Amino acid sequence: MKFENVAVAGLAEMRAPRAISSGAIEARLEPALKRAGLPTRGLIYQLTGIAERRVWPEGVMASVPAAMAGRRALERSGVAREKIGVLISTSVCRDFVEPSVASMVHRSLELSSHCLNFDVGNACLGFLNGIQVVGDMIERGSIEYGMVVNGESSLEVIEATIARLNQPDFPVEKMRDQLATLTLGSGAAAMVLGRRDLLAANAPRVVGAVTESASEHNELCRGQRDWMETDAAMLLLRGVELGQKTFARAADELGWSPGGLDLVCAHQVSAVHMTRVAEALELDRERFLKIYHDHGNVGPASIPIALAKAVDQGRVQPGERVGLMGIGSGLNCSMMEIAF
Repeated sequence: MKFENVAVAGLAEMRAPRAISSGAIEARLEPALKRAGLPTRGLIYQLTGIAERRVWPEGVMASVPAAMAGRRALERSGVAREKIGVLISTSVCRDFVEPSVASMVHRSLELSSHCLNFDVGNACLGFLNGIQVVGDMIERGSIEYGMVVNGESSLEVIEATIARLNQPDFPVEKMRDQLATLTLGSGAAAMVLGRRDLLAANAPRVVGAVTESASEHNELCRGQRDWMETDAAMLLLRGVELGQKTFARAADELGWSPGGLDLVCAHQVSAVHMTRVAEALELDRERFLKIYHDHGNVGPASIPIALAKAVDQGRVQPGERVGLMGIGSGLNCSMMEIAF
């Protein structure tokens, strides 16, 4: 998928207010860790490089931070709210099974009645897929402006997992499959996209995207509202294989090369995951903007949060190429380029 007339009009991220350290989680899990013969101090950080993760206050649903990020992105874009032709929510976390999270964000932002709104769910790739859908609508002339939002709230699943692991009869052999859940973090992000010819000349351009799937591995990470089970080792192995395949396609379709990207904003699972991906794709790890150490795994919000931070921190300059990439449960992999 390639675009000629799609650009980023506004981008924003929201930082969840409360930090929960990995040490604090381990302290609460001490009985379970002892029962499993695992270290009771430093285990999570040693395995993942995550020192803490952020969470929203108890009871805050996904649509609330998604709308906060959307409002900020809209303000930064300078686009009138009545011009937004589509709103797509890409949150893994949901307020309810129905109605859509998008409908709640739509109401909160007071968008027009003719603004199409719906959810797109694809695990940790949802935000990139949302950009693709909006970009395609802009490219075809269906709309002039659209918005992608995401809000993730991990407190409920973390608390439920701690309680589950601490049950005396919880099978020790299943404990490792639950540990990845404790890396999840909360956050929100939003992006306003528009027709390039209607925006400022220096608006970052969405160049295009490639995707690859390996759905034969869809059993490696599965989750519900209050639990997630992950075969972390096999997920990493198969995910890296899929990432290599996708990068090869990006090289063909988008002209990517290991030294051709100035910055990489990736879905961030852990330090080990990022290192393995960088090595497999022959990318300089220093070109990755890292947020996992103090945000944890924020699901589909990871990529736009990293990109928004890069922009706000002045990490990208005109003329630079930024790669967005992620590997999500399913398995699916997407890679996208934004030219600044």
